[in-house]
Amino acid sequence: MKKDIHIPKVKDVAFAVIEDGEDWVAYLLNMNNFPIENTLVSSKGYGKINNKQKKTTSFSHFLGKIEEKSYKKVEHINKSVVGLTNEFFLTFYKDGLIYDKKYIFLPETLISKNKTKLPLLGSKGIMIK
Repeated sequence: MKKDIHIPKVKDVAFAVIEDGEDWVAYLLNMNNFPIENTLVSSKGYGKINNKQKKTTSFSHFLGKIEEKSYKKVEHINKSVVGLTNEFFLTFYKDGLIYDKKYIFLPETLISKNKTKLPLLGSKGIMIK
């Protein structure tokens, strides 16, 4: 039965984006006291720009092991797709269990006034936990 299936929750893993000139850079942050392994991120963008439907290519990034209290750069988000919904789907292993979670940055999210101080990175940006 579905109620008998244990689906582990992702905790203390976040995506953050930092403005880099006209573009943004996405990072995966592991704020746990343990590493996560076989980390895979799939990303894509979709939505409307100038009333025209747009969709980016889907990308997959194998990040491997991300140590405790550390981060890894995932990808650049070009200024031409900042106005789209940018979606990141995370999958990783911990203690032989698979974890996954979807993180979505809506178009109105990636604006300078939404920046806050980011853990681990020591700079300002936008984070979804």
